[in-house]
Amino acid sequence: MSPTEACIFCRIARGELGVAFLYEDADIVAFADTSPQAPVHVLVIPRRHIPSLGASGPEDDAVIGRLLVAVREIARVLGVAEAGYRTVLNTGADAGQSVHHLHAHVLAGRRLHWPPG
Repeated sequence: MSPTEACIFCRIARGELGVAFLYEDADIVAFADTSPQAPVHVLVIPRRHIPSLGASGPEDDAVIGRLLVAVREIARVLGVAEAGYRTVLNTGADAGQSVHHLHAHVLAGRRLHWPPG
């Protein structure tokens, strides 16, 4: 089985698991996190498998830009843009990346503290 066949986020992006998308375009999909850490906790992923930000290359620059544009749009649509939201990209095990497919967490709906812990 190839990495993209086994990757849970690739399967979600292909629509294989019936996950409801909060946002989608040709390059990006977003869906609610199943273990939310805030009242609003959305995962934003590229459809194409990129293991992490650190594993990306120049060929991925456009889709990484699209990912951040999608984060901005999701925050607006969910009504959290004005109050504020946090965008987190974990890269590698020490940072807490547990799924090796680039993804951004969008957290909002309560006051978020710093440092995050």
